[in-house]
Amino acid sequence: MGTFKILAVGDVVGPAAVKHIKENLWNFRNYHKINMVVCNAENAALGNGLDPASADTLIAAGCDILTSGNHIFKKREIRAYLDSNDTLIRPANYPAGTAGSGYTLANIDGWRVLVINVLGTIYLESLACPFDTVERILERESGKYDFAVLDIHAEATSEKIALGRYFDGRINVIVGTHTHVPTADTMVLPKGSGYVTDLGMTGPHDGVLGVRADIIIEKLRTKMPVRFELSDGPVDADAVMFTIDTDSGKVTEAIRVNF
Repeated sequence: MGTFKILAVGDVVGPAAVKHIKENLWNFRNYHKINMVVCNAENAALGNGLDPASADTLIAAGCDILTSGNHIFKKREIRAYLDSNDTLIRPANYPAGTAGSGYTLANIDGWRVLVINVLGTIYLESLACPFDTVERILERESGKYDFAVLDIHAEATSEKIALGRYFDGRINVIVGTHTHVPTADTMVLPKGSGYVTDLGMTGPHDGVLGVRADIIIEKLRTKMPVRFELSDGPVDADAVMFTIDTDSGKVTEAIRVNF
């Protein structure tokens, strides 16, 4: 039995988190013999969003594919980057004509890997149906890939779980992102897909979702506008490591890790 290991890394929050990936990912990747790293990078730049320099740093640091979400267009300069670089994708259910692509095909160690990104529609922007969007991509790319990965960037846990169950057995690795809080349901679904509702966050864990706790507490208590500032506490990375049996395509192991 051959294996293919995919590490899915939770939302990168701020420059300190980018630095943490740069200093630690390659060692972690080599030690665990990980074939591929998929990382959600939509909050990697200072003040939300993603800038080209941060994207380049993450790719050089060992991230094969960068996914994103509802903050991806916060930095205007990322639009041209999306059009010119297929290692960064944005949610596929944005309207036609939006910069970039919602999926990409990567050749990793001789295997063809399809990576898809969608945005949930509950409590977020009213985009195209994520179920239909993914269905169309799978049909369009049928026969062109060996394994598939789906990043569901969504607010509602119910929506992520429903998508996971719906595509079980058709997409090898299905992960949720966006909430910055790791969930305890890392599992292999009945038809062999690896799944987790939310990967968590790469960033400072002593604040509130990466932001200084005192600022969020002030906002919640006073209801007044505040200026968000990232916490300067210690950074670590929430991630899940999936092992795929290359013969059956089924995930044999899904392990939550932190580095």
